Amino acid sequence: MKVRRCKVLYLEPREEVGFDLEMLLAGGNGLRRELGWVALAPHLGVEIRVDAAECELLGSLSPDEWIDSGTLADAGVLKSLLKKGLIVGTGKRHAIHRECDEILRGVHWHPLAATLHAFTRWQEADAVQAMQDTGTETAGELRQVLGAPPVEAMGRGDEKQRIPLPRTARTDFDHLLARRATCRNFDAERPLPYALFAQLIERVFAAQSHVRVSDDTVFLKKTSPSGGGLHPVEAYLIVQNVEGLAPGLYHYHATTHALEPLPSPEQPLYDLALQAVAQQDWFANAHVMALMAPRYDRSFWKYRNHAKAYRAITLEAGHLSQTLYLSATEAGLGAYITCAINEVPLEQVLGLDRLSEGALAICGFGWRGEEMVTMELDPAGEVWRIEDPS
Repeated sequence: MKVRRCKVLYLEPREEVGFDLEMLLAGGNGLRRELGWVALAPHLGVEIRVDAAECELLGSLSPDEWIDSGTLADAGVLKSLLKKGLIVGTGKRHAIHRECDEILRGVHWHPLAATLHAFTRWQEADAVQAMQDTGTETAGELRQVLGAPPVEAMGRGDEKQRIPLPRTARTDFDHLLARRATCRNFDAERPLPYALFAQLIERVFAAQSHVRVSDDTVFLKKTSPSGGGLHPVEAYLIVQNVEGLAPGLYHYHATTHALEPLPSPEQPLYDLALQAVAQQDWFANAHVMALMAPRYDRSFWKYRNHAKAYRAITLEAGHLSQTLYLSATEAGLGAYITCAINEVPLEQVLGLDRLSEGALAICGFGWRGEEMVTMELDPAGEVWRIEDPS
C-alpha cells in the first residue's frame, strides 16, 4: 500500500490545566499541567491528539509523494496515524479520509485559511447562554467584567494640528444611512408581502448582468463587489412568513431570479432557525433568514492557494449584508447580520460540502415590531423615537 501525509496539517503544542486535589493537599497549588501535541488537519475538521513518535513520523512524510508503507520502520505508529486520518493510504479501508483529503486538495485552499475555516465552525453553540454565564449581557456588564475597551476614536499626532472638514447638508441618502440599525425586534405575526420579499432578494443577491468569456466561463455583476467578479456567495433562505410562499428552505438561483425548494428539515422550521443563530431568539423569528454560503471552489479556481482569497470572501459577505441593510431600510423593514451561527447543522440540512462550500454568516429581514423588547443600538433615535416627557 502507498501512503503520504495529508495535504494540510498543523501541530500545536498545548498545555491543559486541571484541578488536582491530592496535589493541593500535599501543599501544591492544586493545578495539574499536562503538555501534549494536537494535530489540526482541515480535511478532518476535528482536533486529533498525537504523541511525540507520531509527530516525528508525520514530519518525515511528504504531503504529495506516495511511498511504499513497507519502507517505514514503525508499523504501529503508521497504523495509528492511518486510523486517525493524518496519513492517507491507497487501501480501501482508508478511502473516506483519502477522499476528504483529495477534495481539500482540489479546492486549492491556502493552508492557513483552510485551518481557520475548519476549526471555527460551531455545532451546538448557545451564544445567549454564553453571555449569561459570563455576566456580559449588557454594555454595562461588559465594562464591569472586561474593563474599559480601547478608545472609541483613535487620535494620531497633535490634536491642535487636526484639519476640520466641512459638514454638508444631509441628503435623502444620508437619512437612509442614519435609519440603518440592526433589528432585534421583529413582528413575526405580520406577513411580508411577496413582491417586497422578491424585491429585496433581487436587489441584494441577483445577478444584474454578466460577462460570458466562453460557454463554461461566466463572470457576474451584482449590486455588491466581489473579488475577481466571481461572486461565490450563495443565498440559502429560511422563509418563515412571506405571503404566497410556503414556509421552508430554499436556494436562490442568482441568474434566473428564482427560488429552488429544498427538502424540509426533520425539526420544526423555527427550531432550525433558532439553532442556526446559536439561540439568539431576537434574530430567529425574522420573516426571512438568508444564509450566506460561499462556494470556495469557485473563488479559489482563480485565487489558488492565495493568502488573501478567504479574506476577500468575508469582505464580500459584508458588502452583501450592507446592501441588504440599506434595501430593507428603504423598504421600511428591519434587517440584521450575525456570524454567531452553528455551521455544522446548517451544512447537514442543506447538503453543503464543508470542504468546498459552507456557512459563513446569516442575515435576516422583515417587519420591525412596534415595541422594543430586546435592546437595539439606536443612539440618535432615528428608528425608535423617544418622546420627550416634558
